[in-house]
Amino acid sequence: MSDTSRTLRGKVAVVGVGETEYYKWGQSPDAEFALALRAILAAAEDAGIDPTTIDGFSSYSNDRSDASRLAAALNTRDLRLAVMQWGGGGGGTAAAVANAASAIATGQAERVVVVRALAQGQFGRFGRGPKRPTISWPGSHTAPYGLMSAAQMFAMRVTRYMHDHGVSQEALRAVSLASYHHAQQNPRAVMYGRPLDEDAYDQSRWITEPFHLFDCCQENDGAAAMILAPAEHANDFPHPPAYILGAAAGSHQRAGAAVHNDPTYPTSSFTTIAPRLFAMAGISPADVDVVQSYENFTGGVVMAMVEHGLVNPAEINEFFTKENLLAPSGRLPLNTSGGNLAEAYMHGLGLTIEAVRQIRGQSVNQVPDAEVALMIAGPMVTPASSVVFGSESAL
Repeated sequence: MSDTSRTLRGKVAVVGVGETEYYKWGQSPDAEFALALRAILAAAEDAGIDPTTIDGFSSYSNDRSDASRLAAALNTRDLRLAVMQWGGGGGGTAAAVANAASAIATGQAERVVVVRALAQGQFGRFGRGPKRPTISWPGSHTAPYGLMSAAQMFAMRVTRYMHDHGVSQEALRAVSLASYHHAQQNPRAVMYGRPLDEDAYDQSRWITEPFHLFDCCQENDGAAAMILAPAEHANDFPHPPAYILGAAAGSHQRAGAAVHNDPTYPTSSFTTIAPRLFAMAGISPADVDVVQSYENFTGGVVMAMVEHGLVNPAEINEFFTKENLLAPSGRLPLNTSGGNLAEAYMHGLGLTIEAVRQIRGQSVNQVPDAEVALMIAGPMVTPASSVVFGSESAL
């Protein structure tokens, strides 16, 4: 039995958020490190703080913007925390928030930045298969057969899931249409001014079935950052705080088994995470007002929402319609900034910031009276993670 006193619930709040302009991959005029600094400075300005008072940095998945280097560039007075979540790509987004919050809750730091910066023009594209003279384990079991890109690997899991539950292509399409719809109200979005309709989706080329072009996330340059602080100081900052109600990371047994050999194959990796998340948050899935779910690919969003108890598997095709997913009045608004598909791919941190904006009441696609916002990070990777933000009235 877990100790209910060991919790993050209500102990930490997000008090500042910041983003750079987002670019198509390869088009940023700035280097990745400079992008990271610009996002952090924007978050500090949003929080109304001197950036030299930031004392911690948290990121994920082999971040190249080293904490000590960031601290030196910002003239940080006292670097107290430098942490990075292992592996999982965008699956570490919410875990980076959890790690920062844990440090604050235990007195290790006071003002921690969660940051992610990408300059794919500088360091290479995520979506391109590897170009190497040799392939070693586990790639030696898959690459010779053409299984090299993320789209190919995740398509296998989604195809099996669609077969098991009778999921239609239209359910995946609804996720994409909702993201693009929301992006048309978001000037920050790379796909702003580029709407998507059913015919354009259906006629777009296959990347790897069941993924059309518009089922796949973008590849972008840019940076995003958020600043966390102790809850007892949350009202000292200029914006309404978004409190962390719960955060959880990890994966099910043998999720990391190599060569697609994990026993629970058609999963988004949240079967054990979601129950722990809601137990800490002290809420049920029915209490969630708005969802921001990492879309590496649309099929993973469908699977993840089911595994978080937001949708019954038998009702997937009925639930996943564009109208049900739209703000302000859909059944459960999804990815209200445009998400990875249509705003920008910042390894999910943009989605996390959008969850905070919903709690603040500052989204361009605001859900009325949103008190609880769920952010789901990195479906189908391991480890994955999720975080729930709440308003003061949700505490």
